[in-house]
Parts: sequence; structure tokens; C-alpha cells
Amino acid sequence: MKFTILIFLVSPALLAMLVGCSNLGYYLDSVRGQMNVWQSAQPIVAVLESPQTQASVKLKLTTVLKIREFASRELHLPDNRSYRDYADLKRPYVIWNVFATAEFSIEPQEWCFAFAGCVNYRGYFSKEDAQQFAAGLRKQGYDVYVGGVSAYSTLGWFNDPVLNTFINYPDTELARLIFHELAHQVTYVRDDSTFNESFAVTVEQEGMRRWLAQVGTAEQRTAFAAAEHRKKGFITLIQKARSDLEKTYVSLLSDAEKRTAKAHIFQGLQQEYQQLKITWGGFSRFDQWFDQDLTNAHLASVAIYTQLVPAFDKLLAENNDDLPRFYEAVKKLGGLPKDVRIARLHELQGDGLNVSGTYKKSLPP
Repeated sequence: MKFTILIFLVSPALLAMLVGCSNLGYYLDSVRGQMNVWQSAQPIVAVLESPQTQASVKLKLTTVLKIREFASRELHLPDNRSYRDYADLKRPYVIWNVFATAEFSIEPQEWCFAFAGCVNYRGYFSKEDAQQFAAGLRKQGYDVYVGGVSAYSTLGWFNDPVLNTFINYPDTELARLIFHELAHQVTYVRDDSTFNESFAVTVEQEGMRRWLAQVGTAEQRTAFAAAEHRKKGFITLIQKARSDLEKTYVSLLSDAEKRTAKAHIFQGLQQEYQQLKITWGGFSRFDQWFDQDLTNAHLASVAIYTQLVPAFDKLLAENNDDLPRFYEAVKKLGGLPKDVRIARLHELQGDGLNVSGTYKKSLPP
């Protein structure tokens, strides 16, 4: 999974005035984490020339440069220094995101930041800090999920490097990730994570179709099609569980009855996944996710990325699959008042899906 975080480097004094002393520590930790990423980065060209670089890493970085050129040349994504440097952070994830929902809600909570607006997660460069924050939310009665993140975007404000956290991905996954993160540099709508992520997923998917058609091997196309089939099956399971939970939460059942029904739905989700795995020949990539005690927050973390993709697919088709025209249409859509934008997305979606974009009570950062 890929998430977006925006870090602005400003003086501690200015931060204190903008966000208050109680939140200053979080912002300063974010700045320090971002600085560590940049300080670890080197130009890919220099890494390729270094005799200390492993041959496997050199091969992957050479592929990354080709993907990066394709992104700007064929997908009209920003042509800048992003993904032209490499950083080895010596850890498996760059950040850990915390998601939360109310006990009887499928909608993610928001956290509002001084510069980036409101988003549906809160990111930490330290796993321990993320877990500590999550523990506090659980004590307040929230459903909580902490997920490691391999990549994020600074939305074009700064140059994002390639990281060791994803360099060993298969080539198709490398391409998908880079297309997705560069899409965030095309446009960003404050206070609307679902809009931003669904747009990036749409660009990612269209980019993969073109990349595979032009430079992909037959083996890669087959493997990618299989991966997409499995992902669709996974998302279908999540959507069904969210629908069942939503019906339960808005029902007239007592809280005790809702808890029982909730547990039954999650138990059913686990069982359905095991059945689905059989049709996949035992493919186990999602096992780690399902091995947890699943909550509303786990499901919300997935929905953010998929809820509006059909609407953006329709908008792309309306623009004859012309990506520059599509980008301009998305920018115009993002600039509309939120209620107008929501109505347009609902019209594009055309399936009655709730795309209100109205999330529950915002939490301070």
C-alpha cells in the first residue's frame, strides 16, 4: 500500500505558532524523519558507479530509470528529480500509518494538519511512535490499524527518492508504485484522501496498461493479469464486508447485538478469504494482513484507495484516454466546491456508491 504525507520544513518557532506546543513534537519528529530520508539519498547514477553497490540493486535501479523516463515521456507525469536518487534507510518501511474508525462505523477518522489539510491517517517515521499513538486511540474505544508504508509523496514540493523499502519489488510493482506516487504531483485536493488516492490508482492502472503493452514481456503481462485478478478478489471481499458492517451499524440493534454481528462478519471475511486462496492455488501474499485481528480500520485503509476509481475511469474515457486532457479535467474537478465535486463523482460512478467524502469527527494532529 502507498500513502501520501506532506512535510514542510519550517522553523520550530513558526510551527509552534501554527500548531500549538502540544503538537510541536509530532511535527518536529516528522521534519527529522524527512531530513533523514534526504540525507540518505544519492544520485542513482552515482550508486550505479559505486563498486560497493550490489549487482541486484544496480539491476533494479537501471530498471527504475527506464520506468522513470517512461512515466514522463508516455504518461506525461512530472519530469523532475523525483525517483532519480536512491536512499537505503536500513529499515523495512519508510513510515507507519495509523488508521482509526469509531467502533460502529466504516468511515475513517481524519487528522488535520497545518499545511496538508485533513487526511484519513496519521504517519510516523518510527514504528514505536505509531504503535504508541494507536494504543492511545484504542483506549478511547476506536478501532485501529497500523500499517507499514513503503513509499509516500511530498506532492512535488521536494524530490522523492527511490527507497530500499521497495527497490526489490518485481518490475511491474516498481512501475506501478512510481506511476502512483508521481500522479500525486499532478494534483492534490486538500481534505479529500479518497479523491487523491483514487485518482492516483487510476493513473497507476492506465500507466501499467501502457507500460506492459510497450515494454512488458509476455511473462510480465501474464503475471500482472494474475495479480490484478487476485487484487480484484481481495477488494471484492473487503467491499462486501464493509457493506454488511454498514447495514449492521445503521440498524436498530443494540450495541451488544451489533458487536456480535460485527464479530460474525469479520469471522466470515476470514473464512471467505481462505476459500478464495484455494482458487488462487494457495497464493499467500495477503496472509499477513488477514493474520491480524481485523477491525473497521483495516477495511477503511483499503477503501480509501478503491472507492472512486470507477468514477475516474469514466472521466478518463470521457477524455478519450488522453492523459493530459484527463489531468486537466481532474484539476478542474478538484477545484470545485466539495458538494459540487461530490455530486459530479456520484454522477460518474453511477452505481449508487456513497461517495460523499464526508468523514466522521476530525481528530487533532
